[in-house]
Amino acid sequence: MAKGEESGEKSKLYVLKPLVEHWPAIKKPKGHVNFRQKILWTGICLIMYYVLTQVLLYGVSPETLDMFAGYRAIIAGASGSIMHLGIGPIVTGSIIMQLFVGAKIIKLDLQKSEDKALYQGVQKVVIMLMIIVEAIPQVFGYLSPSHSLINMLGGTGARAVIIAQLFMGGFIVFWMDELISKWGIGSGVSLFIAAGVSEAIITGTFNWFPQTSGAMSVTNPPAGTLPKTIYLISNMSLGDLVGGGFERIFISPPNPVIALIGTVVIFFGVVYAESSKVELPLTHARVRGARGRYPLRLMYASNIPVILMAALLANVNMFALIFWGRLSNFPILGHAWWLGKYAPGSTQPVAGLAWYLYSPRGLHTWLFPMIDSRYAGYLAGHAPWQMMLKILVYGIIFVIGAIFFGKFWIETTNMGPEAVARQIEGSGMQIPGFRRDPRILKKVLYRYIPALTILSSALVALLALFANLIGTVGSTSGTGVLLTVGIVIRLYEQIAKEQAMEMHPVLRKFLGVE
Repeated sequence: MAKGEESGEKSKLYVLKPLVEHWPAIKKPKGHVNFRQKILWTGICLIMYYVLTQVLLYGVSPETLDMFAGYRAIIAGASGSIMHLGIGPIVTGSIIMQLFVGAKIIKLDLQKSEDKALYQGVQKVVIMLMIIVEAIPQVFGYLSPSHSLINMLGGTGARAVIIAQLFMGGFIVFWMDELISKWGIGSGVSLFIAAGVSEAIITGTFNWFPQTSGAMSVTNPPAGTLPKTIYLISNMSLGDLVGGGFERIFISPPNPVIALIGTVVIFFGVVYAESSKVELPLTHARVRGARGRYPLRLMYASNIPVILMAALLANVNMFALIFWGRLSNFPILGHAWWLGKYAPGSTQPVAGLAWYLYSPRGLHTWLFPMIDSRYAGYLAGHAPWQMMLKILVYGIIFVIGAIFFGKFWIETTNMGPEAVARQIEGSGMQIPGFRRDPRILKKVLYRYIPALTILSSALVALLALFANLIGTVGSTSGTGVLLTVGIVIRLYEQIAKEQAMEMHPVLRKFLGVE
């Protein structure tokens, strides 16, 4: 416990309380929101998300560079649209607040309702600032204004127009996330990730349009895995298939068969992990014979730690790219190869810290280059042992970071031992064989929840790493597929839970909803 907390001193962050109290926000419902209304609000936000991804930014030059190209599945944004930033600012703002509170730079006790309310309010302000911070760099060579807009408004005015559109898109995403969290089902952040990745998977599997513009041919087959496979098998001779056709079908990007297999393996792996759980037996203290079970999932920390860690690495890549290109004269960090080196017109690092923290994207980016010299370009001039070192470094940092975020996430979402003990105690239940004492219940839960938090965070990070190494269809990362499967399963369970509470209102009191 911090010294200030022991003496009863409040955090200095309370100076922002007047701002937080008057900050525009979606109001919480005063009573119970019925199931149909929750489904309606969730569906409206989902439709709005898909519509906004098709609304292109006005006045952007065709020659653009997508700084988040490798992380589109994580930030749930569409390149060049009003949703260009996606959920990036929301997740980044959450990361900043977690790091500051975790490092005791901001001294708040999140077990106290007043401190927790201040934390959540300040986080909203930070998110608004992050929308601006992530929008401004986009207009300096990445989402450049078109010549017509510059001639109309001048360079500064043209950039301001694009920044305003990006801010508007980020602000709409933030409000839709709040709306779903308070009036809908689940989380807007998770829902938008699942929506974007699902669209990419379906497109990558079934897209029958050619890979590049022009007539469809053997050299320009359909882009989707299944149409591509059928077309090449139907239009290539046996000699062509043996002479490289099977390699194009099963291995070569885009959307080879091995990526589809990897996607299916990831799907069933996550489904199995999500279904594994430890159940604590419970009995009612007053109602004789009333029994129940409290499930503690193997994936107790859910997929949030991986979302936060992947978003953090996306920001590292973004700032490394900015320092390499647009801030090349910046002291120490400007154009420093050790921070991140990039080829002209590319957003993928080829050297430096950013290269070691950039996720592999399928077998063709790391395994095949070590076996076949035709894929050597993916090594970016590095030796095979350096690629193995990169995967090792990336894996260790990714897993450790996910564990850190997982532990903090559990404490800030009332899923820690103390919060769960209070929830069970308030429902009138107890663990059979133990006295009905919150301290004893908390002690029992301490045997399971901290270990499950670490194990689940590490497991979901390892699954994400495996998914990235294998590769997936739809130009989306393995991390995105893993997150989507987990999100869809949780969403289904939350819908079932809401339906059950709608049919049996007494469950709302037991589950702490009312």
